[in-house]
Amino acid sequence: MNFYSLNKQAPSVSFKDAVVQGIAPDRGLYFPESITPLPASFFENIEDLTNHEIAFLSIRQFVGDEIPEAKLKEIIADVLDFDFPVVELEENVATLELFHGPTLAFKDVGARFMARCLGEFSAKENNEVTVLVATSGDTGGAVANGFLGVKGVKVVILYPSGKVSDIQEKQLTTLGKNISALEVSGTFDDCQRMVKTAFLDEELLKNMQLTSANSINVARWLPQLFYFLFAYKQAKSKGKEIVFSIPSGNFGNICAGVMAQQLGMPCKHFIAATNVNDIVPNFMKTGKYEPKPSIATISNAMDVGDPSNFIRIRHLYNDDFETISKNISSYSFTDEETKEAMLEIYNDCSYVADPHGAVGYLGLKKYQQSHPNTYGIFLETAHPVKFLDIVEDTIRENIDLPKKIAKIMDKKKKAIAISTYDELKNYLLTK
Repeated sequence: MNFYSLNKQAPSVSFKDAVVQGIAPDRGLYFPESITPLPASFFENIEDLTNHEIAFLSIRQFVGDEIPEAKLKEIIADVLDFDFPVVELEENVATLELFHGPTLAFKDVGARFMARCLGEFSAKENNEVTVLVATSGDTGGAVANGFLGVKGVKVVILYPSGKVSDIQEKQLTTLGKNISALEVSGTFDDCQRMVKTAFLDEELLKNMQLTSANSINVARWLPQLFYFLFAYKQAKSKGKEIVFSIPSGNFGNICAGVMAQQLGMPCKHFIAATNVNDIVPNFMKTGKYEPKPSIATISNAMDVGDPSNFIRIRHLYNDDFETISKNISSYSFTDEETKEAMLEIYNDCSYVADPHGAVGYLGLKKYQQSHPNTYGIFLETAHPVKFLDIVEDTIRENIDLPKKIAKIMDKKKKAIAISTYDELKNYLLTK
């Protein structure tokens, strides 16, 4: 399987090269040259398959022969060693819990998969790779944990100062070893801009092999389609049309859901639920894509003013606005509405949702107002403890710290403060 740049000004590359490069030389995102739907029997008999089998059968066409089948199965077994339960909250409304991994966030799947692929590739080449990644919240912790101790790989994480939760910051600044954290004076968009600039910097590229671990990287993005298939397996028996509501920031997660649809998953509609960073909801109203500076919210992982992966979604639907509108709805919600939803879910369903999951719930509820006979699944993308102050203040109850979190809270933060791209470049060249 080869991958081509969506800017179409760079050569096609193998899965391995797409992973190692992260982004194409023409600054385009890589995309698979073909998508072969899975046989109908896969979905007819999905209840008889294990999660490991589902993952292997759905990802192998994209990996091709770059990783031997036995090794790919080993990687999948290593990555997927936790559960992905669908929890029903009320009639026709359920949540897919994606926070049972090591850093309590959905990004554990993609980060771990990419780390193991990159470790496999670097071991064969004997070349050191520097993973450069920007985070608006959970990506940093997931990437740090996924790549910790991987030989031949250094990780440099940029995060916006004061705009991630205390727990998120601890997860990405306390590990040490091959993980470094840079605290940027600015927004996530500023961090992302620095990363993209680095990938075009000829002096840097002559001195090191850079790759990205954001969802722009195909090895981070594609494995996220697994849990849509896992959810379908659990909800299929409901006998209703299944719709997914995804809290969306950089749009990698919902784009992976669309890939599962392209593979044949019987799902006719997705809801992209956002906070007040409403670039895509506005696009769905006007047909015009107009990025703008991001706004800080309580659902910080979605504070993105120019979502990178939306171009992949447009490409998947041939950039046809009518087709996009048929398959995707998008709504935005304020912090106040998000808090009201968190309290409603807690009072009515005895369920504690994090701010991102609450946005997904709001999107689902809005869609079901005009589509009541659907079985809706909203994604709970992070454990509520990662937003402890907001959650406890909103539901007026204390929640316990999981052991995975409690053990890092007393660790000392280690981060280097920067404010300009030149400072980032100097760090990369001298460390």
